[in-house]
Amino acid sequence: MSSAHSGNDTLQTAGRRSLVDTAIEQLREQLSAGVWPVGSRIPTEHELAERLGIGRNTVREAIRVLVHAGMLVSRQGEGTFVRSTSDPAAVLRGVQRSGVRDVLEVRAALETEAARLAALRHTPEDVRRMRAALAREAEVFAAHPERAGREATVEHDLEFHTAVVEAAHNPALAEVYRYFGASVREAMRAAFGDHEMPEVVMATHQALVDAIESGDPERAEQACRALLAEPTAAVEQLIAAIAARK
Repeated sequence: MSSAHSGNDTLQTAGRRSLVDTAIEQLREQLSAGVWPVGSRIPTEHELAERLGIGRNTVREAIRVLVHAGMLVSRQGEGTFVRSTSDPAAVLRGVQRSGVRDVLEVRAALETEAARLAALRHTPEDVRRMRAALAREAEVFAAHPERAGREATVEHDLEFHTAVVEAAHNPALAEVYRYFGASVREAMRAAFGDHEMPEVVMATHQALVDAIESGDPERAEQACRALLAEPTAAVEQLIAAIAARK
Protein backbone atom coordinates (compact mmCIF):
# COMPACT_ATOMS: atom_id res chain seq x y z
CA MET A 1 0.00 0.00 0.00
CA SER A 2 1.37 3.44 -0.92
CA SER A 3 2.10 5.99 1.77
CA ALA A 4 -0.32 8.41 0.06
CA HIS A 5 -3.11 5.84 0.23
CA SER A 6 -2.29 5.16 3.88
CA GLY A 7 -2.36 8.87 4.62
CA ASN A 8 -5.79 9.25 3.01
CA ASP A 9 -7.13 6.39 5.11
CA THR A 10 -5.84 8.11 8.24
CA LEU A 11 -7.49 11.39 7.28
CA GLN A 12 -10.79 9.65 6.54
CA THR A 13 -10.67 7.84 9.88
CA ALA A 14 -9.88 11.08 11.71
CA GLY A 15 -12.70 12.85 9.89
CA ARG A 16 -15.20 10.15 10.80
CA ARG A 17 -14.02 10.18 14.41
CA SER A 18 -14.51 13.93 14.52
CA LEU A 19 -18.07 13.57 13.21
CA VAL A 20 -18.88 10.95 15.84
CA ASP A 21 -17.39 13.10 18.62
CA THR A 22 -19.45 16.06 17.42
CA ALA A 23 -22.61 13.93 17.38
CA ILE A 24 -21.86 12.63 20.89
CA GLU A 25 -21.41 16.16 22.19
CA GLN A 26 -24.62 17.41 20.55
CA LEU A 27 -26.66 14.53 21.92
CA ARG A 28 -25.07 14.90 25.37
CA GLU A 29 -25.96 18.61 25.41
CA GLN A 30 -29.58 17.89 24.50
CA LEU A 31 -29.82 15.19 27.17
CA SER A 32 -28.32 17.51 29.80
CA ALA A 33 -30.75 20.26 28.78
CA GLY A 34 -33.67 17.90 29.38
CA VAL A 35 -34.87 17.91 25.76
CA TRP A 36 -35.79 14.26 26.37
CA PRO A 37 -36.78 13.49 29.99
CA VAL A 38 -35.48 10.44 31.86
CA GLY A 39 -37.49 7.39 30.79
CA SER A 40 -38.56 8.86 27.46
CA ARG A 41 -37.65 7.43 24.08
CA ILE A 42 -35.32 9.52 21.94
CA PRO A 43 -36.00 10.02 18.20
CA THR A 44 -35.05 7.29 15.76
CA GLU A 45 -31.60 7.15 14.16
CA HIS A 46 -33.13 8.42 10.92
CA GLU A 47 -34.74 11.43 12.65
CA LEU A 48 -31.58 12.27 14.58
CA ALA A 49 -29.47 11.98 11.42
CA GLU A 50 -31.72 14.51 9.68
CA ARG A 51 -31.70 16.88 12.68
CA LEU A 52 -27.92 16.77 13.06
CA GLY A 53 -27.16 16.68 9.34
CA ILE A 54 -25.03 13.54 9.57
CA GLY A 55 -25.24 9.91 8.49
CA ARG A 56 -27.19 7.24 10.33
CA ASN A 57 -24.04 5.19 10.97
CA THR A 58 -22.48 8.17 12.76
CA VAL A 59 -25.64 8.59 14.88
CA ARG A 60 -25.64 4.87 15.65
CA GLU A 61 -22.04 5.02 16.86
CA ALA A 62 -22.70 8.11 18.99
CA ILE A 63 -25.69 6.42 20.60
CA ARG A 64 -23.59 3.34 21.31
CA VAL A 65 -21.06 5.50 23.17
CA LEU A 66 -23.79 7.19 25.25
CA VAL A 67 -25.33 3.81 26.07
CA HIS A 68 -21.94 2.66 27.31
CA ALA A 69 -21.63 5.90 29.32
CA GLY A 70 -24.93 5.15 31.05
CA MET A 71 -26.93 8.07 29.66
CA LEU A 72 -29.02 5.95 27.28
CA VAL A 73 -30.34 2.40 27.25
CA SER A 74 -31.37 0.44 24.14
CA ARG A 75 -34.29 -1.99 24.28
CA GLN A 76 -34.58 -4.40 21.40
CA GLY A 77 -37.73 -3.81 19.40
CA GLU A 78 -38.65 -0.69 21.41
CA GLY A 79 -35.96 1.90 20.74
CA THR A 80 -33.46 3.87 22.79
CA PHE A 81 -34.50 5.50 26.07
CA VAL A 82 -33.01 8.11 28.38
CA ARG A 83 -31.45 6.59 31.48
CA SER A 84 -29.77 9.73 32.85
CA THR A 85 -29.55 13.38 31.83
CA SER A 86 -26.15 13.78 33.49
CA ASP A 87 -22.98 12.21 32.14
CA PRO A 88 -21.39 10.03 34.85
CA ALA A 89 -17.96 10.69 33.34
CA ALA A 90 -18.48 14.45 33.73
CA VAL A 91 -19.54 13.93 37.35
CA LEU A 92 -16.39 11.94 38.04
CA ARG A 93 -14.23 14.57 36.36
CA GLY A 94 -15.82 17.13 38.67
CA VAL A 95 -14.87 15.00 41.65
CA GLN A 96 -11.29 14.83 40.40
CA ARG A 97 -11.15 18.62 40.38
CA SER A 98 -12.43 18.84 43.96
CA GLY A 99 -10.14 19.63 46.88
CA VAL A 100 -8.98 17.01 49.37
CA ARG A 101 -11.30 18.38 52.07
CA ASP A 102 -14.32 18.04 49.75
CA VAL A 103 -13.41 14.47 48.85
CA LEU A 104 -12.89 13.51 52.49
CA GLU A 105 -16.29 14.92 53.43
CA VAL A 106 -18.03 12.82 50.76
CA ARG A 107 -15.96 9.82 51.78
CA ALA A 108 -17.13 10.28 55.38
CA ALA A 109 -20.76 10.30 54.27
CA LEU A 110 -20.30 7.09 52.28
CA GLU A 111 -18.26 5.26 54.91
CA THR A 112 -20.42 6.08 57.91
CA GLU A 113 -23.50 4.76 56.13
CA ALA A 114 -21.52 1.72 55.00
CA ALA A 115 -20.36 1.05 58.57
CA ARG A 116 -23.94 1.27 59.83
CA LEU A 117 -25.16 -1.18 57.19
CA ALA A 118 -22.14 -3.45 57.71
CA ALA A 119 -23.09 -3.84 61.37
CA LEU A 120 -26.46 -5.16 60.24
CA ARG A 121 -25.37 -7.27 57.26
CA HIS A 122 -21.77 -8.43 57.76
CA THR A 123 -20.70 -12.05 57.53
CA PRO A 124 -17.90 -13.75 59.49
CA GLU A 125 -15.82 -13.66 56.29
CA ASP A 126 -16.27 -9.87 56.08
CA VAL A 127 -14.88 -9.47 59.60
CA ARG A 128 -11.95 -11.77 58.81
CA ARG A 129 -11.17 -9.73 55.73
CA MET A 130 -11.16 -6.46 57.70
CA ARG A 131 -8.91 -7.85 60.41
CA ALA A 132 -6.54 -9.36 57.82
CA ALA A 133 -6.22 -5.97 56.07
CA LEU A 134 -5.42 -4.32 59.42
CA ALA A 135 -2.81 -6.96 60.20
CA ARG A 136 -1.06 -6.33 56.87
CA GLU A 137 -1.21 -2.58 57.45
CA ALA A 138 0.34 -2.90 60.92
CA GLU A 139 3.04 -5.23 59.59
CA VAL A 140 4.09 -2.80 56.85
CA PHE A 141 4.20 0.16 59.18
CA ALA A 142 6.14 -1.75 61.85
CA ALA A 143 8.77 -2.65 59.25
CA HIS A 144 8.96 0.89 57.85
CA PRO A 145 7.90 3.48 60.47
CA GLU A 146 9.48 6.32 58.45
CA ARG A 147 7.70 8.44 55.83
CA ALA A 148 7.92 5.73 53.16
CA GLY A 149 6.15 3.38 55.54
CA ARG A 150 3.31 5.84 56.02
CA GLU A 151 2.85 6.18 52.28
CA ALA A 152 2.96 2.40 51.87
CA THR A 153 0.21 1.94 54.43
CA VAL A 154 -2.11 4.15 52.35
CA GLU A 155 -2.70 1.21 49.99
CA HIS A 156 -3.42 -1.21 52.83
CA ASP A 157 -5.61 1.38 54.56
CA LEU A 158 -7.67 1.67 51.38
CA GLU A 159 -7.96 -2.12 51.34
CA PHE A 160 -9.34 -2.02 54.89
CA HIS A 161 -11.87 0.73 54.17
CA THR A 162 -13.00 -1.02 51.00
CA ALA A 163 -13.58 -4.19 53.04
CA VAL A 164 -15.75 -2.18 55.45
CA VAL A 165 -17.83 -0.73 52.60
CA GLU A 166 -18.25 -4.09 50.88
CA ALA A 167 -19.43 -5.60 54.19
CA ALA A 168 -22.54 -3.40 53.75
CA HIS A 169 -23.47 -5.69 50.82
CA ASN A 170 -24.78 -2.80 48.74
CA PRO A 171 -23.29 -3.09 45.22
CA ALA A 172 -24.17 0.49 44.27
CA LEU A 173 -22.52 1.90 47.39
CA ALA A 174 -19.44 -0.27 46.85
CA GLU A 175 -19.09 0.85 43.22
CA VAL A 176 -19.30 4.55 44.12
CA TYR A 177 -16.82 4.07 46.95
CA ARG A 178 -14.32 2.29 44.72
CA TYR A 179 -14.05 5.45 42.69
CA PHE A 180 -13.83 7.66 45.77
CA GLY A 181 -11.21 5.41 47.31
CA ALA A 182 -8.87 6.14 44.41
CA SER A 183 -9.74 9.85 44.57
CA VAL A 184 -9.00 10.00 48.29
CA ARG A 185 -5.63 8.33 47.81
CA GLU A 186 -4.60 10.74 45.06
CA ALA A 187 -6.05 13.76 46.87
CA MET A 188 -4.14 12.90 50.06
CA ARG A 189 -0.87 12.46 48.20
CA ALA A 190 -1.36 15.68 46.26
CA ALA A 191 -2.33 17.64 49.38
CA PHE A 192 0.57 16.48 51.51
CA GLY A 193 3.20 16.61 48.77
CA ASP A 194 6.49 17.14 50.58
CA HIS A 195 4.76 17.04 53.97
CA GLU A 196 4.53 13.92 56.07
CA MET A 197 1.45 11.76 55.61
CA PRO A 198 -0.64 11.41 58.79
CA GLU A 199 -0.04 8.25 60.78
CA VAL A 200 -2.72 5.58 60.66
CA VAL A 201 -3.96 4.97 64.21
CA MET A 202 -4.68 1.26 64.51
CA ALA A 203 -6.75 1.54 67.70
CA THR A 204 -9.60 3.42 65.99
CA HIS A 205 -9.54 0.97 63.09
CA GLN A 206 -9.79 -1.99 65.49
CA ALA A 207 -12.62 -0.21 67.31
CA LEU A 208 -14.55 0.08 64.05
CA VAL A 209 -14.22 -3.64 63.30
CA ASP A 210 -15.32 -4.47 66.87
CA ALA A 211 -18.34 -2.18 66.50
CA ILE A 212 -19.35 -3.76 63.19
CA GLU A 213 -18.92 -7.25 64.62
CA SER A 214 -21.12 -6.30 67.59
CA GLY A 215 -24.05 -5.77 65.23
CA ASP A 216 -24.84 -2.32 66.68
CA PRO A 217 -25.33 0.13 63.76
CA GLU A 218 -25.17 3.29 65.92
CA ARG A 219 -21.95 2.16 67.56
CA ALA A 220 -20.46 1.32 64.15
CA GLU A 221 -21.40 4.73 62.74
CA GLN A 222 -19.86 6.53 65.74
CA ALA A 223 -16.69 4.43 65.50
CA CYS A 224 -16.39 5.27 61.80
CA ARG A 225 -16.77 9.01 62.48
CA ALA A 226 -14.08 8.81 65.16
CA LEU A 227 -11.73 7.03 62.76
CA LEU A 228 -12.28 9.54 59.94
CA ALA A 229 -11.78 12.48 62.31
CA GLU A 230 -8.02 11.73 62.30
CA PRO A 231 -7.23 12.24 58.59
CA THR A 232 -9.72 15.11 58.42
CA ALA A 233 -7.95 16.91 61.26
CA ALA A 234 -4.57 16.34 59.59
CA VAL A 235 -5.84 17.85 56.34
CA GLU A 236 -7.35 20.84 58.15
CA GLN A 237 -4.02 21.49 59.91
CA LEU A 238 -2.15 21.27 56.61
CA ILE A 239 -4.58 23.62 54.85
CA ALA A 240 -4.25 26.12 57.72
CA ALA A 241 -0.44 25.89 57.65
CA ILE A 242 -0.31 26.47 53.89
CA ALA A 243 -2.72 29.41 54.14
CA ALA A 244 -0.62 30.98 56.93
CA ARG A 245 2.47 30.95 54.70
CA LYS A 246 0.73 32.81 51.85
